[in-house]
Amino acid sequence: MIATKLFKDFVESERSGGIVLVCFTFLALIVANSPFADTYFHWMHYHVAGMSIEHWVNDGLMTVFFLLVGLELEREIYIGELRSFRDALLPICAAVGGMVVPAAIHLSLTYGTEGQRGAGIPMATDIAFSLGVLSLVSNRVPFSLKVFLTALAIADDLGAVLVIAIFYTKSIAYGYLAGAIGVFLGLCLLNRLNVNSVWIYLVGGVAMWYCMVHSGVHATLTGVLLAFALPFRDGGKNSPSYGLQHALHRPVAFGILPLFAIVNTGIPIGSDWLEGLSQPNSLGIFLGLVIGKPAGILMFCFLAVRLKACSLPSDLRWSHLVGASMLAGIGFTMSIFVSILAFDDSKLVNFSQIMVLIASVVAATLGVVWFAMFVPHNSASQNEAMQSSAEGHG
Repeated sequence: MIATKLFKDFVESERSGGIVLVCFTFLALIVANSPFADTYFHWMHYHVAGMSIEHWVNDGLMTVFFLLVGLELEREIYIGELRSFRDALLPICAAVGGMVVPAAIHLSLTYGTEGQRGAGIPMATDIAFSLGVLSLVSNRVPFSLKVFLTALAIADDLGAVLVIAIFYTKSIAYGYLAGAIGVFLGLCLLNRLNVNSVWIYLVGGVAMWYCMVHSGVHATLTGVLLAFALPFRDGGKNSPSYGLQHALHRPVAFGILPLFAIVNTGIPIGSDWLEGLSQPNSLGIFLGLVIGKPAGILMFCFLAVRLKACSLPSDLRWSHLVGASMLAGIGFTMSIFVSILAFDDSKLVNFSQIMVLIASVVAATLGVVWFAMFVPHNSASQNEAMQSSAEGHG
């Protein structure tokens, strides 16, 4: 299993980007609970070209984030770890289990209450944070586990996009939606006609985004659609898809995601925050991410392997999957994003975001402790050495 340079760049940018994300999250939390809080919240709601800064970040810049996710997913499907159905099945099963079980746990606690709209919150895995934490124990894990966790998180993000489009769309303006679909089909036609200019697709993407914003369907879906409309060709350095993916890595990791953190994790912690964490919605988020994620991932992977639908890579052990499934409980970016879409009540959003942060920290801690205690150092190091040797001869 030889990594492409592009995949390595992706992992490295997400890893270091996760550290930057942590720093900006702490900064936002400090400012939101400081004497500068009023200025901070006023800035977030300052309007530019008809939309608030918060709106531009969540509907605009996050579309670029999902464009990068879509491009990486496309690469994995065409020439990467997901190119054959059998190879793709393990992380896909893991992603499905990691979405279904947490949502079921949340719904079992919140069904019939206002909090049930938050069932999508514990379904997500944050790529940046999960890979960033995995890097802390990189001398204990084989390369194939990094690929597995990345594929799982990407499939998870795609599932989150579908959940947002289906369950968090309040009303649909069908004329604008038809316009967005029309632009997408037009871009696909240009692809078939061997038009390779990235700028033509980006201009079309902006038009599709404009229609999507006004359609009522969440605009971030545009990013994934644009990714699959872009020409992939042979996936080489001259491919439009490759060029754009390479260009977006660092701006997303060091610009867009930190801005997202500044805008969305400035959570005012009031005197009633402990009471809020005991609400069914908050408990559903915590149990979904910390218990539901690993339980769902491991159960679905075990069934897939037991039924011989797929098999573990030769250098992967179940102990590796246990640790990775714990790290998948780091919801952060997507979980916070879904909490904003799920509720109109600012208190519910606030309590949800606080619990997402707590659950993500607990999941990260459990994952690191598991690898430190139960995964041998030497065997993983040998695997990494073998991987490096294979790359050197590749």
